[in-house]
Amino acid sequence: MNFVFKEFPDRKSLTVDLAERIGELLTKGITDNGRASLAVSGGSTPVELFERLAGMDLSWQHVVITLVDERWVEPTEDDSNEHLVRSHLLKDKALAATFIGMKNSAATASAGEKECEQKLREVPRPFDVLILGMGGDGHTASLFPGAKKLSLATDMDTGQACMGIAPLTAPHERMTLTLPAILDSRQIILHITGQAKQDVLQEALTEGPTVEMPIRFILRQQTTPVSVFWAP
Repeated sequence: MNFVFKEFPDRKSLTVDLAERIGELLTKGITDNGRASLAVSGGSTPVELFERLAGMDLSWQHVVITLVDERWVEPTEDDSNEHLVRSHLLKDKALAATFIGMKNSAATASAGEKECEQKLREVPRPFDVLILGMGGDGHTASLFPGAKKLSLATDMDTGQACMGIAPLTAPHERMTLTLPAILDSRQIILHITGQAKQDVLQEALTEGPTVEMPIRFILRQQTTPVSVFWAP
C-alpha cells in the first residue's frame, strides 16, 4: 500500500496540521510554476478545514480551486459541493482564488461531460493537492461500488478527466473526476474522521475486489503519493 497514515488526538489538531500542509503544497506549486491547483471534496468533514484555509495568508490570486466530484443539482442548493465551497472556503483571504466548478446547464451529468471537461482544462495539472473523503461503503469521489459506469471511470485508459455517474445507494446523479484524473496529482490526501471511518479504512486494507471498495483504487496504486489524515 502506497500511503502514509497520520493520526491526530482530535479534529482540531488535524485541521491545523492539514491546513498548514496544504498551504505548503500550494506555495511550492506557485513558486515552481507560477500557479497552483487544489481539488476538494464535499461533505461535512472538510468544513472546518475550509474555514481555516480561507483565513490563511497565501498567494490565493495564483490558486485555482476545483471539485473532485459534484451532485448534479443547482449550485445554490444545499446538496451542492460548489455551494459548500463557496460558503466555507471561497471567502476571506481565499476569495482571491479562482474557482472552476463542475455543474453546467446540461440536463444530466452524462450530457454535461464535454462542457465539464473543457472547464477542467483551465485547472493547472497535475493538481498540486487533491483532497478525498471516504464513505461508509468505501466509495471515494463519486466512484461508488456497483455504479454502472464504475469500470469506465476507473479505467486508466478512459481518456476522460470527468464522467457522469449514478450511484445505486445515494441520491442525485454525480459528476466525478475519473481515476486517471485523480491520480494526476502531486499529492493526494484522504481526510477522514471518526472510528467508523477508521474501521472502513482497515477493511479496505484487506484483500478483496477493488470494485467492492473503490477507495482501494487509491490505496493500491503506486504512482501518486497518498497521505491519510485521521482523528477520532
